[in-house]
Amino acid sequence: MIKMTPLLVNTPKFAISQGLMVSVTSLVVTSASIVGFDLAEDKSFATLPLAIMFITMMMGAVPASFILDRLGRKKGFLLATLIGMSGGLLSAYAITLQSFWLFVAGVSLFGLFNSFGNYFRFAAADVVTADYKSRAISFVMLGGIVAAFIGPNLAAYAKNWIDGAEFSGSYASAILLYILMFVTLIFLKLPEKDKPKAGQSSGQGTEEPVRPLFEIAKQPTFILAVLCAMLGYGVMSLVMTATPLAMRDHSHTFLDTSFVIQWHLLGMFVPSIFTGSLIRYLGVYKVLSLGVLIGFICVAVSLLGQSVMHFWLGLVLLGLCWNFLFVGGTSLLTETYRASERAKAQALNDFLVFSMAASTSLSAGYLQYQFGWQAVNLGVVPALLIVATSLFLVKRNLRKNQNSQVC
Repeated sequence: MIKMTPLLVNTPKFAISQGLMVSVTSLVVTSASIVGFDLAEDKSFATLPLAIMFITMMMGAVPASFILDRLGRKKGFLLATLIGMSGGLLSAYAITLQSFWLFVAGVSLFGLFNSFGNYFRFAAADVVTADYKSRAISFVMLGGIVAAFIGPNLAAYAKNWIDGAEFSGSYASAILLYILMFVTLIFLKLPEKDKPKAGQSSGQGTEEPVRPLFEIAKQPTFILAVLCAMLGYGVMSLVMTATPLAMRDHSHTFLDTSFVIQWHLLGMFVPSIFTGSLIRYLGVYKVLSLGVLIGFICVAVSLLGQSVMHFWLGLVLLGLCWNFLFVGGTSLLTETYRASERAKAQALNDFLVFSMAASTSLSAGYLQYQFGWQAVNLGVVPALLIVATSLFLVKRNLRKNQNSQVC
C-alpha cells in the first residue's frame, strides 16, 4: 500500500495538469494555422506559428529536463506555468496588433511551457514501482480527454471576445487555464528532493553506475522506444496540423473543424483508459504493432474522401494510432534507463520526439498549400513503414535471444 501512495496522491494532479496543458495546445492547433493564414503575407507560412511551438518544445526539452532535475519537479513545473501565461498574453496582444511575427513569438512560449509539461508523464512514472509505470503514464494521458472538450470549444467560444481581433480572446482565455494548472501543481506531494542521486537506484538502496548517454541510446529497445514515440508523434503532427487548412480549402466551417479536432483529441486520449492495461496484458510490442496498423487504416480513410465524416473518422483513427505508439513508446523507454540516468535519457527522447514534431508541423503547411490533402497523408506512409520494420527486427532479435538462452 505504501508503494501505491504516490500513484494515488500525485498522478491525478499530473492528469489534471496534463489536461489543461493539452487544452491550450488543442486551442492553438485548432486556430493557429487559421490565424497565421490571416496574418502572414506569404500564405505558405500559415502553419509556421504551430511549427515554432513544436520547435521551442524541441529546443527546450533538454534544458527543461535538467532544470526539473536541479530545482525539483514541483518548483520547475510551477515556474513553467508563468511562461505559459506570458504566451497567452503575448499571443492575444499580437492578434490585436495584426502582427504575424509577434504572434509567432507568443505561440513559441506555449511550446516552451510544453517542453516542461511533457515531463508530467515521466514524473508520474518515476515515483511508482515498475509494475505500475505503464498505468501511471496512461492515467496521466487521460487528462487529455478534458482537453478534447475545453480546447477546441474555447477557441470557438472566445474567438470574438475582443471586437475587431478574431481569436484574440481565445488566446487570452489560455491564461485562465495556466492559472488553474498553477493551483493544481501547488498541491503535488513529491519528496522534498524528488531527483535520484548519482549512483543510487530507485528505492532499492543499491549502487548503480551511471552509464554514458551513448551506451544507453545504442540499446535496441531504447532505439525502438524513441522511434515509436518520435514517428508516431510526427505522423500525428503532420496530419493534424494540416487538417484546419485542408478543411478550410474544402469549404468546411470553423465549427466543423472544431468538431473534428475535438474528436481527434478524444481519439488520442480516451484510449488511455485501457492502454496501460493492454500493455500489461498483451505486451508493449503488440500494442505498438496495433498502433502501426491503425495508422495505415487512417491513411486509407483520409484518401477516400474529404467530407466532414472522412476528416472525422480519419482524425479519430490518427489519435488512436498516436496513443498506442506514444504511450507504448514511453512505457518501453522507462525500461531502458536507471533512476540516476533518467534526466539525460528522457531529455534525449523528448528532444528527438519534438524535433520530428517540429519538422512535420513546419512541412504540413507547405505540403497542404502546394500539393493538397492527399500528399499530406501519403507523406506519413514512410514513417509507418519504418516503425513496422523496426518492430519486426527487434522482436526477431528478442526471439533469437530467448531461443539461445533455452539452448
